[in-house]
Amino acid sequence: MLYFSDQELDAFLLEDAYRGDLTTHALGIEKHMGKMVFKRKQAGRVAGVEVARALLVKLGLEPVVHVEDGADVEAQTVLIEAEGKAEQLHTGWKAVQLVLEWSCGVAQYTAEMTAQVQAENPNAIVACTRKSIPGTRKLATAAVLAGGGHIHRAGLSETILVFTNHRRLYEEPDNFAAQTSRLRQQAPENKITVEADSLDQIEEILKGEPDIIQLDKFSTEEVSEALALVTNSGQSTILSVAGGINRNNAAEYAKTGVNLFITSAPYYAAPEDIKVIITPL
Repeated sequence: MLYFSDQELDAFLLEDAYRGDLTTHALGIEKHMGKMVFKRKQAGRVAGVEVARALLVKLGLEPVVHVEDGADVEAQTVLIEAEGKAEQLHTGWKAVQLVLEWSCGVAQYTAEMTAQVQAENPNAIVACTRKSIPGTRKLATAAVLAGGGHIHRAGLSETILVFTNHRRLYEEPDNFAAQTSRLRQQAPENKITVEADSLDQIEEILKGEPDIIQLDKFSTEEVSEALALVTNSGQSTILSVAGGINRNNAAEYAKTGVNLFITSAPYYAAPEDIKVIITPL
């Protein structure tokens, strides 16, 4: 479970209802009692329920949760429901619906991609990058985890990943061994990942013995060649593949024997349809 602060929850609600629901007020139904039900229209993976529950609680409601995040459900399954005044229900309606729809979409994509790579390689892991839609990273993290994925790196402060843009500013841009040595001295508790832009760089990067070499935009043939180079080196360095990895091609990359797939594709998945029904009590 990821903790969402009051400030974060308030931001979700205030984005839609910063001055209340004008329609509900104009109709004079604010105090009318009702019941609101959220259903997942299609079968699939569920995510966003815990945030949805917290949003409804913020509005003074007492929601009933029927399905936990990470579950797979049948079509038309009720995820969560709440009873209360119309002003409470309508204030939360769209904010909660959007959280559920977008989160379920991300989780569904992640679950499908994970199933595809693990069908080829049971040890395969799908890990999502920090290239999420601005303002959604924490919500995306929760959805990826619900989808059975992992987080590659949630931010700059978490892990060490050397890109070419780092190396260009280093005093010896092509001295991978010196760079890795410095990183091990400066950050002894962290694993070191170095990104390779081409197959030609692999042997030079291996001289520094990094923990991981991230292959950026490599073809499956190039990935297989890189694996052979690592195997022949006798080192424990592992490979990850990144850059354009998605639900359409991940299985082909999994056939190479690589275990770690880095992607941002789930963040841009189509939202799942969540049906909201409000009825009088």
